[in-house]
Amino acid sequence: MMIVITGISGFVGRNLSNYLRQYNCSVEGLCLRNNWKLNVNSNAIIHLAGKAHDTANTTADEEYFKVNRDLTIQLFDEFLNSNIKDFIYFSSVKATADTIEGILDEEHKSNPKTPYGKSKLEAEKYLLSKKLPDGKKLFIIRPCMIHGPGNKGNLNLLYKVVQKGIPWPLAAFDNKRSFLSIDNLNFLIGKILSNKNIPSGIYNFADDDSISTNELVKIIAEASGKKTKLWKFSANFISSVAKLGDMIKLPLNSERLKKLTESYMVSNDKIKKALEISSLPISAKDGLTKTIKSFQS
Repeated sequence: MMIVITGISGFVGRNLSNYLRQYNCSVEGLCLRNNWKLNVNSNAIIHLAGKAHDTANTTADEEYFKVNRDLTIQLFDEFLNSNIKDFIYFSSVKATADTIEGILDEEHKSNPKTPYGKSKLEAEKYLLSKKLPDGKKLFIIRPCMIHGPGNKGNLNLLYKVVQKGIPWPLAAFDNKRSFLSIDNLNFLIGKILSNKNIPSGIYNFADDDSISTNELVKIIAEASGKKTKLWKFSANFISSVAKLGDMIKLPLNSERLKKLTESYMVSNDKIKKALEISSLPISAKDGLTKTIKSFQS
């Protein structure tokens, strides 16, 4: 099977391409920065390239739409006019909701608030508006926070806090969040490519269990051989510090506080039902432990 991957040099692209090659797939990267030409002899396109959400809020709105919407439209139009069978578009759960009460599933009425989420949703709408020729399939993947060895971000920030013996000061915030290990992501994409019975559509990608930030701090401490230290400062006080961080560029700002403390639970029932499986290969705790241990090397 020949697979074209955009964004192949990124964290997901590197891991996914290595995974697919283990199963005798030929993988080719496609850069969409300049003049590009699609390999029409491919069997599938995995479109990972995109403008990530800028938590510092320094990216102009139009940049999100130029990259996440317009390039996706161009690539999908090429796909429609080719003999390639499968188009897998990596969108985001933030294309449908920035915050969620309860558990997010694929039936949620989309209402993103950020330029990032809006640009992803507009790309989705275009893809879904087009009639697929016979024999072609479209898969819109909405992953939650992806992690794995070699990936930094908020997990690395938490790791550094625990590693230095600094008490976690946000323990007063009670939440539950969904994560997605790169191993489970690779597994799901591999199954979509190999199982011809999976219908086109939107699919959430998430680990089976949701984890609170306090639980995550405990997992990090356990994986690092450190003692768990949780401080329950007033949530109102912490929120005030974050607002100050918005003005004078502190490490903690409102956007980062929201990411660290909000509840955001995502259902993966639809993709598991399509695959006729009851659980994913890696538990949420085991996947997070593997990621955390990679920070030590």
